[in-house]
Amino acid sequence: MTDGDLVRQTLAGRTAAYGELARRWSARILALCHAKAGRAHCEDLAQESLLRGFRALATLSEPEKFGPWLRGIAVRVCLDWLKARQTHQVSFGSMGDHSPEDSLADARCAPDEQVDHSEQLALLMNEVQSLPEEYREVLLLYYYQDATYRDLAEQLGVSSATINARLTKARAMLRERLRPKVPLVGRVE
Repeated sequence: MTDGDLVRQTLAGRTAAYGELARRWSARILALCHAKAGRAHCEDLAQESLLRGFRALATLSEPEKFGPWLRGIAVRVCLDWLKARQTHQVSFGSMGDHSPEDSLADARCAPDEQVDHSEQLALLMNEVQSLPEEYREVLLLYYYQDATYRDLAEQLGVSSATINARLTKARAMLRERLRPKVPLVGRVE
């Protein structure tokens, strides 16, 4: 069943069809929100995007283009959030964000490895967030979705060669940025 079929079913009153659309697109929207707004708020922004998509579904003129349409909504949700964030202070509660996935990963490591792993992950994510948007977006979408270059090219409206070039450039930028910051283990001087 295509996205267009599910859109038409939802508009005909079968709201469970939108649940299937949400399942199909949630990872991609989550990755986009992560790329635009960062890890701490990406889940909330992705949920807001899916909710806005549901509420505005009747405005979608071409049901087969649901994915790009929803992606546009997610971009606007992130931009709205970023604008609002610039005019508001950060709450104390958000300063201690630590996801359940981090806790599970940390529990599998020895205490000294937990600190090292957490530091390396934080360093990597900071560098990913500092990449120019076109590289950050394709990198996060690629690793969140485990999608092919062709899928990403279609989703982003560029060629597969452009996806390849952006991923290659993003990885090279990360290697260069992380090289001097990561200590060499076991090196004798």
